[in-house]
Amino acid sequence: MSAGSALSEQDLDLCFHALSQPRRRGILRLVGDREVAAGEIAAEFDVTRSAVSQHLTVLKDAGLLVERRDGTRRLYRTCRETLSQLHGALDSVWGSALDRGRLLAEEGR
Repeated sequence: MSAGSALSEQDLDLCFHALSQPRRRGILRLVGDREVAAGEIAAEFDVTRSAVSQHLTVLKDAGLLVERRDGTRRLYRTCRETLSQLHGALDSVWGSALDRGRLLAEEGR
């Protein structure tokens, strides 16, 4: 992930892939407003710890989660910068679509 700038197409692809799985979206909701230990995250889902670990890795690789070690614990939180950049990217797509729709409607008059 490139800090401070817009997400690249590759970064967007990684984010969308990470968000395509419902369990990963659930993990993001769980850590949305606080730092959460990996064990607490795993306890919320009816899958193995290994499966949760794989989901955490996908989210980290996409830049959507930040990991911090505290002794033997791994703590996770959302990466607000990446989420903000993703929000901006989606807004630009949505805004462009609305602009095109408006132009088409005006042409149809």
